[in-house]
Amino acid sequence: MSIQWFPGHMNAARKKAAESMEKTDLVIEVLDARLPQASCNPMIEQLRKQRQRPCLKILNKADLADPAATKAWLDYYNAQKDVHAVALSCKKPADVAKVPGFALKLAPHRGTALKPLRMMIMGIPNVGKSTLMNALLKKRVAAVGDEPAVTKTQQRLYLGNNIVLIDTPGMLWPKIEHPTDGLMLAASHAVGVNAVIEEEVATFLAEQLLARYPQLLAARYGFRTEGMDGVGVLEGIAMRRAFRVKGGEYDLEKAAHTLLQDYRSGALGRISLETPQSRADLLASYQPEPSLGLPQDHEEDSDDEQ
Repeated sequence: MSIQWFPGHMNAARKKAAESMEKTDLVIEVLDARLPQASCNPMIEQLRKQRQRPCLKILNKADLADPAATKAWLDYYNAQKDVHAVALSCKKPADVAKVPGFALKLAPHRGTALKPLRMMIMGIPNVGKSTLMNALLKKRVAAVGDEPAVTKTQQRLYLGNNIVLIDTPGMLWPKIEHPTDGLMLAASHAVGVNAVIEEEVATFLAEQLLARYPQLLAARYGFRTEGMDGVGVLEGIAMRRAFRVKGGEYDLEKAAHTLLQDYRSGALGRISLETPQSRADLLASYQPEPSLGLPQDHEEDSDDEQ
C-alpha cells in the first residue's frame, strides 16, 4: 500500500512558509525520534537550504524511542553542516527550557532587543510542534490534538523581547517516495485516518516489531513470536484479548487498533522504526517506479518531481 496525504491547506502552508523563510534566522524542525528521517519533510530541507538558514533538529518523543537508535541519529545529524540536533520530549518543561539556548548558539548574531532571533518552527503533522510552542511560551497558544493537521494557519508569537516564534501548520509533501515511509508515518499517526487502512498499517508495524523488538511483543501480549508474521501477531493479540466478531472469528480490526495505540502511547516500550544504517540500506536498495508512458531506461529524462 502506497500512502499519500496532502490536503489543500498543506499546499497553502508551503507557499506561506516559503514567503516567511526570507525573514527567518533559524529553522526549528521537529521530528519524531522513532523515525527521524521518515518524518523529515524534504520540502523543509529545500526551503531552508535555498535561504541558507541553520537548522535546530528536535528529535521529539525521545522518551518513546530506542536510546541506542536515537544516539546514532544525533551523531548522523550533528555531522551535517549548519545543523544541531537534540533529543528531548516536548512534554517535559525542563527539556523545552533548553531550546532557546540551543537556537541562539546557531544564530549568535541575533537575540537582542534590536535584532530579535526569528525562529520558524516546522515539521510534519502530529509530531509535537504545538506542544513545543505552548511549552516555550508557558501558555496555550496553539491547539494540541491526537489527530494530525490540527494547526492550519501560521502564527507569529513573541518569547520575551528577544525571540520571535513563527509556528507553521504541519506539512507532509506531495509524493512520499518510499512506501515504507508512508507506513511508518501512518503507524506514528502523522497521516489522516482517511488515507490509511489500519489493518495494513498494523500488519506492517507488527512485521517491523518482529524483526527489531520481538521481546517487547511477547512481554506485552503474552505469546511466543517464533515463526509468526504480521497477520499472526494481530491474530495473537485478538486471541489474548478475546477480540472476536459475530460468528466467532478474530476481530483483526480491533487488534490492529490496539497494536497501533500501544505503539503510539509507548505501552509497548521504547521503539525506533529506523536507524541511519537501515535508512542507508533502504536508499541503496530502492528502485523507483518507472514514469507512466516512458520506458524505464529513459526515466532520467522525465520531468516528474523526484
